[in-house]
Amino acid sequence: MQISPPAPTILAETIRRALSEDIDRGDLTSEACVEPTILGTAKLNARERLVVCGLPILEEVYAQVDLLVDVESHVQDGDLVDAGTTLATIRGPAISILLGERVALNFMQRLTGVSTMTKRFVDALPSGSPTRITDTRKTTPGLRAFERYAVRCGGGHNHREDLGAAILIKDNHIAASGGVSQAIQRAHAYAPHTCRIECEVDTTEQLEEALAAGADIVMLDNFDDERVHEALKLVDGQAIVEVSGGITLQRVASLGALGVDVISVGALTHSSPSCDLGLDWT
Repeated sequence: MQISPPAPTILAETIRRALSEDIDRGDLTSEACVEPTILGTAKLNARERLVVCGLPILEEVYAQVDLLVDVESHVQDGDLVDAGTTLATIRGPAISILLGERVALNFMQRLTGVSTMTKRFVDALPSGSPTRITDTRKTTPGLRAFERYAVRCGGGHNHREDLGAAILIKDNHIAASGGVSQAIQRAHAYAPHTCRIECEVDTTEQLEEALAAGADIVMLDNFDDERVHEALKLVDGQAIVEVSGGITLQRVASLGALGVDVISVGALTHSSPSCDLGLDWT
């Protein structure tokens, strides 16, 4: 599976900052214990079943640490692998391998956690369902491009990139503008013709108002399955239907069966546990 990683400039700068906080003062332990001429080999191994994510990050970490370190990948990002699978082999100066170990593992464990959690949500959809599982903007500050990449590796889709990417009218926008209709009308007047208008709704009354005002997408916020079913009948194809809030793995099958277009899940990025990976010396 080929999935585009974060842009090279974002990749390089994010890793530079991560390395800076860990190795700017050197590696006192390795310098004290390991001869600088010693060469070594280490293998990056999965210690649980997971969806691989972060191999370009691993390569960039070691490219910045020492160009004499060679990283050989044995799988691709997006692959589902079993515990015990070797994801990559790292060869080169022993001190350099040790220098980048923690930063590389921090990124890889975090991103494989997100990609693996995403796949669980995608796999929970009914077979053949066109419903999309998407992330949200609830990402780790500074790591959004990385975590969104991990969602794609897990088979999910990305919601809007940032506040400038799309119009999404939420409850506080509605309160600040004086109501659903007022917010949508102002959005239509302001937005370019290429931009869809999405509006979050908390009640059936707000949904009716949003449809009447011409919302292109409605986000049903914290609707239970029964209310989602009623909302879909009311929408009747007039708008794309997104469901958000209170989304659990157990609900995905029923929401997919109901026929919603999008299920957005903040937990993909704010609550995914890191996967267990090890850099094992050989």
